[in-house]
Amino acid sequence: MDRPYRITAIIGTYRKGGMIDKATREVLRAAEARRNAKISRIYLIERKIEFCTNCRRCTQETGENRGECIIEDDMNAILDEIDRSDAVILASPVNFGTVTAVMKRFVERLICHARWPWGANAPKPRNGGKDRHVVILMSSAAPSFLTRLSGCAAGPLKDAAKLMGAGGIDMMFIGLAAGKKHPSLPERAKRKARRIGRNLS
Repeated sequence: MDRPYRITAIIGTYRKGGMIDKATREVLRAAEARRNAKISRIYLIERKIEFCTNCRRCTQETGENRGECIIEDDMNAILDEIDRSDAVILASPVNFGTVTAVMKRFVERLICHARWPWGANAPKPRNGGKDRHVVILMSSAAPSFLTRLSGCAAGPLKDAAKLMGAGGIDMMFIGLAAGKKHPSLPERAKRKARRIGRNLS
């Protein structure tokens, strides 16, 4: 019997039930309905994730698999979940022009997916032969086209996707998300989220 298609959603919102949470749920529902996928939702605010200290010990190890971080928190368990996944969703609202602080903390800890020996000018992704589908979801108070054009908001998540061995990246921006205290996901955004979910491969 084939193993189920696995999707892990990494959600960097501070408010459950908000715009980014609703968009994530639409993607997951569509994927689950089409592929009978096994779904895992990880809310970063519920996990203990310490700051990266930039000791770079994890980047010195050779091989394609991620290096081991010496910090004892929930990050290794999250990375194990991602390693078992065929697709990953990275979802974050935009705060002060970039991803939320909890998402940024998570992204910085992904350096273990890179090889960066002392003396090298820059890290290089290990990838480990992965061909993982990654979906980036972002919501902002500004119009969505401004968020896309700036490049600053999505940059950390694009880098994260590459470190995870993304073979394909889908992106969705939801603009004007701060007009109401309890906003509804626009129908157009729902349709796009469902299409992304159905097309996960």
